[in-house]
Amino acid sequence: MELADLRARTDTVLNDFLAAKARTAAACRWPDEVTGALRDFLFAGGKRIRPLLCVLGWHAAGGQGSPPAPVLATAASLEMFHTFALIHDDIMDGSDIRRGQPTVHQALAARYTARHGAHAADRLGAGAAVLIGDLALAWSDELLHTAGLSDAQLADVLPLLDAMRTEVMYGQYLDLTAAGLPTGDLELAMAIARYKTAKYSVERPLHIGAALAAGSARLRADLSAYALPVGEAFQLRDDLLGAFGAPEITGKPALDDIRQGKHTALLALAWRHATPAQQHQMNALLSDPDMNLEGALIIRSILIATGARDTVESMITARRTQAEQALARAGLPPAVATALRELATTATARAA
Repeated sequence: MELADLRARTDTVLNDFLAAKARTAAACRWPDEVTGALRDFLFAGGKRIRPLLCVLGWHAAGGQGSPPAPVLATAASLEMFHTFALIHDDIMDGSDIRRGQPTVHQALAARYTARHGAHAADRLGAGAAVLIGDLALAWSDELLHTAGLSDAQLADVLPLLDAMRTEVMYGQYLDLTAAGLPTGDLELAMAIARYKTAKYSVERPLHIGAALAAGSARLRADLSAYALPVGEAFQLRDDLLGAFGAPEITGKPALDDIRQGKHTALLALAWRHATPAQQHQMNALLSDPDMNLEGALIIRSILIATGARDTVESMITARRTQAEQALARAGLPPAVATALRELATTATARAA
């Protein structure tokens, strides 16, 4: 089971779909930057974790051989939905860089600057990116509903897809509203990680893939026992990379998450173990929308001094071990278990 081959086949589905949309746009004389912006974003990088897990879920439930076109299209629809989520996430966070390139709203703003001026172009870029994100959401639905699934498959998949979308929106809402307000509420930080990442990025794609092969409730429970700790560890690693990662590797500016005051487990743990003076610094800096690099570096030093960074590393290790134990108990096909073990390692030990 070659994960690189599954990634390539997913990309082919996405490429062919966008090529057809570009031809329709040209025939209707619609702006070509819409499909162009989506194509540039989709193929600038991305790990294709959700499509891979969807296909692995299908194999886990008994899917044999090379995944057929309906399974691949369903998997690709999850990547198109993820594109929608990331475009909107970057607008909400005010992020300038994603995958080493300008975010969609910044790329569009640059396109309009000469004609409209910088201020108007920023507003126009953000509005246009919202619409392009909305279109990615609509097209994720189209990919699914034109995949050629049977009525039984759709009946099993749609409730899972609805749950996934609801969960990630609540996770994003919690993430957005908790930012800039430092507290020691580790439970809130982990709830954000669970809904924004663990269920959305790992558990539900596996469930959706399993549903395509009529997987049992027991199988879904076994997949959840693996998925939730892996997904939480994935987000915890993301939190560490947001504070300590190298921009040339992560493709995102250093200290962006700190400047945005994201309520992460890393930040909650630091607050819990900070001195009153450190808490005062954190409160002042994280509530400042214009925090400079010096302020962000002060926050980083507190994350280290309080032991928060080391504690999060330990949490990642514990969750990876928990996931490996769940795989050992699940009795999945050996090739599936091997691939899931590989993905768990990649997700929790990555540098980007």
